[in-house]
Amino acid sequence: MGTTCRALLVCFLTAILVVNAFEPFTTTIAVGVTAALGRTIYNYFHESCDPKWVQLNATGLQADLESQLFGQHIASRIILKAVTGFMNNNNPKKPLVLSLHGWTGTGKNFVSQLIADNIYKKGMDSSFVHIFTSELHFPHASQIETYKSQLQHWIRGNVTNCAHSMFIFDEMDKMHPGLIDSIKPFVDYYEKLDGVSYRKAIFIFLSNAGGESITHTTLDFWKTGKDREELALKDVEMSLSLAVFNNKNSGLWHTSLIDKNLVDFFVPFLPLEYRHVVQCAMAEMEARGLPPNPDLANLVASELTYFPKTDRVFSVKGCKTIESKLDYYL
Repeated sequence: MGTTCRALLVCFLTAILVVNAFEPFTTTIAVGVTAALGRTIYNYFHESCDPKWVQLNATGLQADLESQLFGQHIASRIILKAVTGFMNNNNPKKPLVLSLHGWTGTGKNFVSQLIADNIYKKGMDSSFVHIFTSELHFPHASQIETYKSQLQHWIRGNVTNCAHSMFIFDEMDKMHPGLIDSIKPFVDYYEKLDGVSYRKAIFIFLSNAGGESITHTTLDFWKTGKDREELALKDVEMSLSLAVFNNKNSGLWHTSLIDKNLVDFFVPFLPLEYRHVVQCAMAEMEARGLPPNPDLANLVASELTYFPKTDRVFSVKGCKTIESKLDYYL
């Protein structure tokens, strides 16, 4: 048992002995003090919705985005400012709603993990972080009304348990159109709904929808000889939101969340270049405790498929297969 644990236990037992010494005059006080100390000790060891377990580490988030997310200067800036501003606001007018778009392997899921890691002490393992995957949780179009009811019930119950709950919806491009509209009341500008405030919750949508629009814009920048870092959100956001809204195969197709401007940011994830794939490989080696090996990183990166075929500029799968490629060569 650690020093902190022993100290807490001693305080707890001492408090019980002290209050019991004044029996029967302080029975009520004794019970109250004992209960309070019991809750304190319980919350010390068990996750609870308080600053010890739920609090933004803005410095950590910035450092993680800078050192672990490659080739996504637009996404990094948006995520850092949006999350920091929201978490530092004690009275937000609505929940934070982020819609992350781009091809597979560009970092959407990874960014969600970084956000969770820097808000919740237990990161993605926190009981306040909830992930929905379309094909797993909402597989049948015939049961969409049931899913809507279940989804509303799930969100209501978890936000009641912790105002700073996070909900991540993966594979939005595979979700049945109309289903996500069921959460509209929870992400709107309501102070409370049936006595529950949803204003401190975070909703994150992950989707490949809009990836073609993002890639087209990025490729045009490259063809004109412009530096990738010159590409700004304003160059992508309008075409991205329209592409997502009008994509009939997307869960965000004609959704009221977009129509009513309830999505705070459409975050584009650009296609990754060869140099970014090399960085991913180097980062994966570091994560495994391996010595840096640029030759191996370049070997792994060279094995991936790139487009346009003649120039081999952008990775088709981003950094998606880096882990398995490293396993093969190691």
